[in-house]
Amino acid sequence: MNQNSHEVLTEELLELLASDADLSLITVTPEMAELLIQHLELVVEKNKRINLTRITNEHEAIVLHIIDSLLFIAHKPTVLGPDEKLLDVGTGAGYPGLPLTIVSGCQSTLIDSVGKKVNAVEEFTDAMGLVNRVSSLHARAEEVPELCHSRFDVVVARAVAQTNVLIEYASPCLRRNGTLLVGKGNPSDEEIQAASRAARICGLEASGRFEYELPHDLGHRTILAYTKTGNPRIKLPRQNGMAKKNPLGLQ
Repeated sequence: MNQNSHEVLTEELLELLASDADLSLITVTPEMAELLIQHLELVVEKNKRINLTRITNEHEAIVLHIIDSLLFIAHKPTVLGPDEKLLDVGTGAGYPGLPLTIVSGCQSTLIDSVGKKVNAVEEFTDAMGLVNRVSSLHARAEEVPELCHSRFDVVVARAVAQTNVLIEYASPCLRRNGTLLVGKGNPSDEEIQAASRAARICGLEASGRFEYELPHDLGHRTILAYTKTGNPRIKLPRQNGMAKKNPLGLQ
């Protein structure tokens, strides 16, 4: 992608951020916007060789990848900062983890069960000069507590599983008073109820629900927030695959 196109996309992103009231609390400098667009360009180029995303139009991708990622902290940007540790479960092409790292300055661990995606994210972080702040891990979510020897302040997950499953994944990874943020389209009442029951089992409590409309009529987003308030009632993590095969919180 040529320099002129890069500059046009960066300006487009900055204009969207300036006009989107939902993102008014988040500070994105021109330098941050440059990095956000560089990441997007790397994803689009890599996607020609391996399947990272179905979104190939750069203008739609600005909304569906970058803006959508930033909405995770739109309600409270201070949830992430240079002193916080972030875990992104099922990062794919690095969303939402890399945009959140860029704008917050946090330390982050991005995991995915698909090795090719993890290798791609490692290439992106190296090209963007973020290797000191970002580590990528080829792992299942259940393996993270054993592989990572510290707890995380924030866990994020975007459209990788039902919320009750994500709560189970997050619980053993979160420090006390840490936050799980789940990105959804329009979650059903049944999903929310199952999540509430799973949260009680896993030592979490619902702490917020935030609704957003994406620019250009590109969809609705719900961000569900849960706080780690206590110890789980069962031993976590369970064996690999159990969270999906026998999910918690179902009646």
